[in-house]
Amino acid sequence: MIGSQGRTCKLLCTRKPFALLLSVFVFFLMGFTSVHAAESHSEDNVKDFDAGKVIIDHILDSYDWHIADYGDKHLSIPLPVILNYKGEWYFFLSSKFHHGHDAYKDFRIAKEGPKKGKIIKVLDDGVTPDPEAAFLLDLSITKNVFSLIIASILLSVLLISVGRNYSHCGFKRAPRGISAFLEPLILFVRDDIARAAIPENKVDRFLPYLLTLFFFIFFNNLLGLVPFFPGGANVTGNISITLTLAGFTFFMLHFSANKEYWKHIFNTPGVPVWLKLPIPLMPIIEIVGVFIKPIVLTLRLFANISAGHMIILGFVSLIFVMGSSNHIAGFAIAPLSVIFVIFMNFLELLVAFIQAYVFTFFSAIFFGMAVPQEHH
Repeated sequence: MIGSQGRTCKLLCTRKPFALLLSVFVFFLMGFTSVHAAESHSEDNVKDFDAGKVIIDHILDSYDWHIADYGDKHLSIPLPVILNYKGEWYFFLSSKFHHGHDAYKDFRIAKEGPKKGKIIKVLDDGVTPDPEAAFLLDLSITKNVFSLIIASILLSVLLISVGRNYSHCGFKRAPRGISAFLEPLILFVRDDIARAAIPENKVDRFLPYLLTLFFFIFFNNLLGLVPFFPGGANVTGNISITLTLAGFTFFMLHFSANKEYWKHIFNTPGVPVWLKLPIPLMPIIEIVGVFIKPIVLTLRLFANISAGHMIILGFVSLIFVMGSSNHIAGFAIAPLSVIFVIFMNFLELLVAFIQAYVFTFFSAIFFGMAVPQEHH
């Protein structure tokens, strides 16, 4: 295995100049495309450009996949809307809403209020929310859901192809192609994350989940940096998705926990009795800590990825904010903004890896705490 890693390193090193040039070209293209995407507000309407709205609209989920605006025309991919209201199902495309300005079958996308951006039931006027509307079940395929499906399919195809490559060739020769890139990452998760935090005899139980978690987060982080379809969605910057991932870790942790783990929570060894009785102070603290763990995982990933998207869009929007007051200032700031966008894209590559590593490593630490050895 060590020899294989050495050959892989040699293979990558021989291609380093080409890879570097390719990376510079790709990220220059990404920076240029980001600027072009922000031009969805035409030059005539540049004074009406709202940077905050552009950034928030990108961060939030939507019922269509917006591509660009050309004057009064909108280019977007409509997505399926699936609703259940009073036991009756409704199926239609989000284009029926005409970008949220119209109601369809007495449903529309709320523009304000606590349900802003969500589908609500309205009265016959097509605007006023129905105060007597019953619970509306929304199972629509939104932008983040669609991106999640695409990422899952691509990642499955990628990893299955790598697995088949190893099953056919075994370890008799150095991996090639995408296998040469993924092998160091797989070994990294196994040796530096799983084995570093989990007892040796329990590693195999959690390793498949940790590998899935790492590659899922890492792949979606990278896909979110691509500013054109099928990339650009803020999947791992959506708190619902990060909360779901943290929930998987939470339930897997407690379903796999042994009696030593529960003993440390309800009857912590070495703690004075007066901290346990009559007021169970330590057990209360430990139980609160049980629920803090997934919250920390959720907020860390959500905040870091969302912040990266907001900073990149902020630099792009700076061109139009300056241009709204003076066209010369807009053109003058444009090169600097593009340079910062390219720099931030490179930095976000590092953040994409670090956040996948941190989420996976903390999950591994929690699993190690759930299956402690008796002598520990």
